[in-house]
Amino acid sequence: MTHLLAEDIGAGNSGPDVIHALVLNIVRALVDNPDEVGVEALKSEFATRFVVQTAPEDRGKVIGKQGRMAQSIRILLGAISVKMGHQFTLQLVEPEGPGKAPGESRRGGPIGGLR
Repeated sequence: MTHLLAEDIGAGNSGPDVIHALVLNIVRALVDNPDEVGVEALKSEFATRFVVQTAPEDRGKVIGKQGRMAQSIRILLGAISVKMGHQFTLQLVEPEGPGKAPGESRRGGPIGGLR
């Protein structure tokens, strides 16, 4: 497990890799199956999108009631984005299952568009 210090965020050590570890640790703390959590960082020059995948039974724990848990993580990433001058976003993806194409929701549209 990566240990993050308050000095890491907003200091010279605060690249997207540190924020990636922060998101991974937050999501792992919320779920029952932390070993099944995957966080992929899709990086560009000015933004990083964290794509989070969990075990199917843990997805609701990351979303929270009325989406409050996911929104809280997004708010935290927004505050870090302002501090660092680099946009960080969160995307939660549904686990791929039978009858669904990768990257599609049950309704057939894209999952968790950019926010």
